[in-house]
Amino acid sequence: MKGTMIVDGRKVEFDQEKNVLEVVRKAGINLPTFCYHSELSIYGACRMCIVEDKWGGTFASCSQLPKDGMEVFTNTPKVQKYRKTILEMILANHDRDCTACDRTGKCELQELAIRFGIKDIRFDHIGKRLPIDKSSLSIIRNPNKCILCGDCVRVCEEVQGVGALSFAHRGSNMTVSPAFDRDIAEVNCINCGQCRAVCPTGAIIIKNDNQKVWEAVHDKSKRVIAQIAPAVRVALGEEFGLNPGEVTIGKIVSALKTLGVDEVYDTAFAADMTVIEESKEFVERLITGENLPLFTSCCPGWVKFAENKFPDMVDNISTCKSPQQMFGAVIKEYYKNKDKKEGKETIMISVMPCTAKKAEAAREELQHNGIRDVDVVITTQELALLIREAGIIFDQLEEESFDMPFGLASGSGIIFGATGGVTEAVVTRLLRDKPDHSAKDILFSNVRGMDNLKEAVFNVDGKEVKIAIVHGLKSADKLIKQIKAGERHYDFIEVMACPGGCIAGGGQPVPMNTEMRKERAKGLYKLDRTSHIKSSEKNPLVMSLFEDILKDNHELLHVHKKAEAEV
Repeated sequence: MKGTMIVDGRKVEFDQEKNVLEVVRKAGINLPTFCYHSELSIYGACRMCIVEDKWGGTFASCSQLPKDGMEVFTNTPKVQKYRKTILEMILANHDRDCTACDRTGKCELQELAIRFGIKDIRFDHIGKRLPIDKSSLSIIRNPNKCILCGDCVRVCEEVQGVGALSFAHRGSNMTVSPAFDRDIAEVNCINCGQCRAVCPTGAIIIKNDNQKVWEAVHDKSKRVIAQIAPAVRVALGEEFGLNPGEVTIGKIVSALKTLGVDEVYDTAFAADMTVIEESKEFVERLITGENLPLFTSCCPGWVKFAENKFPDMVDNISTCKSPQQMFGAVIKEYYKNKDKKEGKETIMISVMPCTAKKAEAAREELQHNGIRDVDVVITTQELALLIREAGIIFDQLEEESFDMPFGLASGSGIIFGATGGVTEAVVTRLLRDKPDHSAKDILFSNVRGMDNLKEAVFNVDGKEVKIAIVHGLKSADKLIKQIKAGERHYDFIEVMACPGGCIAGGGQPVPMNTEMRKERAKGLYKLDRTSHIKSSEKNPLVMSLFEDILKDNHELLHVHKKAEAEV
């Protein structure tokens, strides 16, 4: 639909804008919102985005289609009074202990209260204080800070297809909670953290494990090893004023060393190990024809989703551990004799873009003799907090390189952080004639990008292999149902829980949108293009590892027991 609107006396052309709100923003006016998210359905509950028409009527601009000739006003006395009253009413029932809130300085409610000069609240607090839900290994829910915008409910249902959260009760007793007011750990939550990524206040936050990091680095009996996931390097800079996609890995290594970490390695190294093992497993399944399609296993949110909803498909998931867990297992084995000799204990700390990695590290099958592969998982956001707490001035850090022998990764390992990256890495491994970067851009054009479902066909040793890449678990749910119904057939399927892949994980800086995801992905592909090592099996340090401690220890890289499906 095309046309021209008049916004505050100025003509504004529109074309494909889906509501009046987007047209107003196109005019350079930042209308406030809580419940509006461009990638979710229209809810229209908060009413903060109201505008007044030329007849004196008001309406929520997010839920009204633009029309040619429509005239609206965004800052009339009526509209200003309305917005301030809404803010006062929200704040009246809000836990205003801002100094102890993780979202202080980044809270949209706090920002709007300042923007509209809300100093005094005329209304009494009528709600009762509700218990804080700390049951999850990944997130904390504080219903006292919830403003009922519904963003978490919609992303959980519409994007992830999980539906772990919903509205309960009515009127002033309305809350957002799991079914029957149970704790979030008691329902089918997959720990992806996308609810936290869209929450505008401190109602859903990351479970902070930074104290465990401090305890480890201050304990002289511990050898503290850190691994950094590929997606962290193209997002952490946003916390310090840099652009999405800007690579800051040298400063991240330097920051971790300053914090007291002994050795810093690249999780992309373990991604190279994953490529080698997963491609081998894929070829074996192609030969036998058993348990196809092969689903990737590097995303713990997806694995938990499959266990919950499609337990009959669990055997189709690769037995390979995720790169995080592979690395932890290898590190513990590598330092085992040295630890015994020196009387130390090696502690593996993971810096991940993903809240689900916290839950993954705690899984029973990912430990040996009571020793976890990974001891502590912190997210990109938590690392930013550590850096600030330590007083480190990030932009002034001198860049440092990864330590050896686990600091060298191929470009294939680095692109694991973007949707389609695992597929590209595995196929590159299987191709006899390795493409150069220009050829890869063409060969893998159908694999890259932000489409919810991507398909590609490759010729592997004379056999046609059909591949699907899907991100966002609602899309994965739909795809699996089509496969079960015989409507689609694939040999290999890459699944990422978060839209865009790890670059948009629940532990990354927010807000996130498609453009930010694209920029972060570009940062990873730029590193791939400039990498001297083109494919995983060309990584000499990885291959030497396979010939050394992994020669008779391949079980370190695989999961041999799947958890029972959870309800």
